[in-house]
Amino acid sequence: MTRLVVVGGGVVGTMHAREALGRGYDVVQLEADHEPRGATVRNFGLVWVSGRARGEELALALRAREQWAAIGARVPGVGFRAAGSLTIAQRPDEAEVLREVAAQADADERGVRLMEPDEARILCPALRGKVEAALHCRLDALVEPGLVLPAIRAELARSGRYELRAGRTVVDVDTGSVRDHLGSRHQGDAVVLCPGAVHEALLREALEDAPLRRCRLQMMQTAPFPPGLPTALADGDSLRYYPAFDVPAAAALEPRAGLAEERRIQLLVAPRGNGELTIGDTHEYEEPFPVFVDEAPYDHLRERAESLLGVSLPPVRRRWSGVYSQVTDGSICWRAEIAEGVVVVTGLGGRGMTLAPAVAADTITGLDRGAVS
Repeated sequence: MTRLVVVGGGVVGTMHAREALGRGYDVVQLEADHEPRGATVRNFGLVWVSGRARGEELALALRAREQWAAIGARVPGVGFRAAGSLTIAQRPDEAEVLREVAAQADADERGVRLMEPDEARILCPALRGKVEAALHCRLDALVEPGLVLPAIRAELARSGRYELRAGRTVVDVDTGSVRDHLGSRHQGDAVVLCPGAVHEALLREALEDAPLRRCRLQMMQTAPFPPGLPTALADGDSLRYYPAFDVPAAAALEPRAGLAEERRIQLLVAPRGNGELTIGDTHEYEEPFPVFVDEAPYDHLRERAESLLGVSLPPVRRRWSGVYSQVTDGSICWRAEIAEGVVVVTGLGGRGMTLAPAVAADTITGLDRGAVS
């Protein structure tokens, strides 16, 4: 095969375009919006190894982490920083979970180790609130969500074998071609569809029985934080969310109640390259999602962040919500050949930014071998 059509301009689609180009394909990429507006540009920009499930998911994350480092070196505009992360326990039950995670056989491979409060504060002097213990992950990293896509696309365009056609909604797919809403047909030897959270329209029938759901989250971004934050932060509620923390001690975690449980809130704080802080997030699964976002989760997230930092946050400059597609069967993503040479890849959930390079590599390998799974 020599030419690939990629439908979807987010990070998953763009990584498929990049991988295919690197293997000698000519690539045309179509995006419905004039500039992608979905989950890729609404997330933390975290390359999050520390929380990944043991086994296949962790192995995929480690591969992707290496790829992100290579992309960052080749394309500085993505803003890759090997900043690491600290997951903070503020109670003894949370600290016990971190101790068990740090004692797991894969701790070194995952790049995690337990830190006492004083050591965590040396690594992150801005950490002035209550700390019982901290889990440091040296492999967690950051990219800039608003810069990743244009920077990578510019690099691809320099090859002379890549073209982005934006503002094109695909309305029909057939073996080796797609047709957009303007009536243009785009030919290729294969087609990869990366629809993100768009489960309707073109793919409604194909996705009808797929093990997928959508999740809405709320996030915000502050003005620059004067002390600076050298590493990403997560709070103890993350222990209930990420599969890496599924250790025996997790069964003894104090139950959550109220808003934190209702909205499945966990605190993540990602420092941006300009000193601003991206803070979230919440998880809503019941559709249709409300039109408006509530202020109460933002108040909760602010309080949790200030309990770690020990100071008031800077003013919030912007708030937003986002929706991603998530598999529900315990797999990594939903990848299926829905027609000869036509592959759909979606459902990575909150792992999309982290895993996209490695997922794309596996898809293109499958196309090369004529066996996508």
